[in-house]
Amino acid sequence: MTYVGHSASAARQSTAERASVKDVVAAYVGLTKPRVIELLLLTTVPVMFYAARGVPDLGLVVATVVGGTFSAGSASVFNCVYDRDIDEQMRRTRRRALPRHIVSPGAALVFGFVLAVLSTAILLLWVNPLSALLSVAANAFYVFVYTMLLKRRTTQNIVWGGLAGCFPALIGWTAVTGSLSWTPVVLFLVVFFWTPPHTWALALRYREDYANVDVPMLPVVRPARDVGRQIVLYSWVMVATSLALWPVADTSLFYPVAAAVLGAVFLVEAHRMWGRTKDTESLAVIQPMRLFHTSNLYLSLLFVAVAVDPLLTR
Repeated sequence: MTYVGHSASAARQSTAERASVKDVVAAYVGLTKPRVIELLLLTTVPVMFYAARGVPDLGLVVATVVGGTFSAGSASVFNCVYDRDIDEQMRRTRRRALPRHIVSPGAALVFGFVLAVLSTAILLLWVNPLSALLSVAANAFYVFVYTMLLKRRTTQNIVWGGLAGCFPALIGWTAVTGSLSWTPVVLFLVVFFWTPPHTWALALRYREDYANVDVPMLPVVRPARDVGRQIVLYSWVMVATSLALWPVADTSLFYPVAAAVLGAVFLVEAHRMWGRTKDTESLAVIQPMRLFHTSNLYLSLLFVAVAVDPLLTR
């Protein structure tokens, strides 16, 4: 056992020594999960446009984006540190920095705390205290509630854990207005109901990975047919919630038309995937990634519509 442990330690040291500066920098960037950050910022900046009823102050946008990026990156780093044991066993995550031993857990923790402190300082100094508080709350919720409490214990992990990813809509609004209202709450709920269909489609694709590490994602413990039905239910509520922004925020007709068209496309794809789950568990037949990619496009274009709407009524 001593020999095996020594060999493993030597292997990690050898890997670290072989990593170039470029590899290490890329590894640290990878720990922040840039693709996730892109989606979070996409639900922040458009809301700032709507809150400003036009183009918001550029300096405020930059400060909010940088602060939000550091905050989301920090939460992702902490998630990678906590989940490094299962990440090493999953095909989708085994190339991350910690499973490859390019970055040590200790160094990653320091990196995560530095990002968290910088994020809070930037939002406090150049945005406002409410936005900073919401950012800290989102970070803490993602790390302590989703990652540490829910993810490995319940099929509802992503439903309630996904709340952390809804906060950018609130932060974008408060960055401009300094207060909350029903408008960002509606957009918060859109992201809340969007998250399960989006994540379950991806989890269905990688359900064997999750099963191998005993993470009870819904597609692991329920047949694909049941997952498809849940996706359809959440999708209908999501679209209905998106349309509620029209009367709540008094948008122009552009937004509800865009939301209705985008919602129809999403619902058609959700129903089609559900239909493909009949009497089969074959991923080649179900094609869950079609819905996953559709969900990314849906959220992106819906929030673009949120940003464009006030520009059309100036």
